Amino acid sequence: MNRRTKTVLGTALTASLLAGGTALADGRSWRPAPKEVRVMLPEGQSNPGIATGVATGGEVAVYQSSGLGPTALNPAAPGGSPERYTDPSLTEGAEGVTVTEAQALVVLRNIKTNLEAAGVTPADVITMKCYLMKPPGAETADYAGWNRAYRQYFANIDLATHKVVPVPMGTSAPKAPLVANKARPARATMEVASLAVKGWLVEVEVTAAYKKR
Repeated sequence: MNRRTKTVLGTALTASLLAGGTALADGRSWRPAPKEVRVMLPEGQSNPGIATGVATGGEVAVYQSSGLGPTALNPAAPGGSPERYTDPSLTEGAEGVTVTEAQALVVLRNIKTNLEAAGVTPADVITMKCYLMKPPGAETADYAGWNRAYRQYFANIDLATHKVVPVPMGTSAPKAPLVANKARPARATMEVASLAVKGWLVEVEVTAAYKKR
């Protein structure tokens, strides 16, 4: 292989890596710089909901929240019921909001408050785990309701146009999200048999990266 061929191949490998690859053609692993946070996104999508993964360098300072659930903010609902752990002010005027969705809106607001107390924001979130219980009488967890609530706080700025994307609440027409945020965490969502508090349907934990210094 002559010098010109090596140069062309090296350039192609570098371009491939920058486009989102995680390993070089010769098998060597790519590693982030010490203070780098690299979010790996699905190829060709300008508004994906989540990342495929996140790479962090060894000198990146991170904050890990505990699992947070919803606060009981609906005194009109019976104690211990899922409806008790909603906030009617968050869903006022919206149609078709599910109880999981309503709880998730409270949880994500609690996450935002928790993050800000630690000196970070939802824009700094790099990973997320969500635990869902199925609502009473349902056959499975309400993933659709959770995903609508998630888009109210995350992944609602188009990465190509940088414009805020309207999102629906329940069955209402899409409108501006509660928090405009381009962050796409690496995320896992799973149904569980029970959560710590009677009436909870949603619990979320996040990891956030502090800005470079």
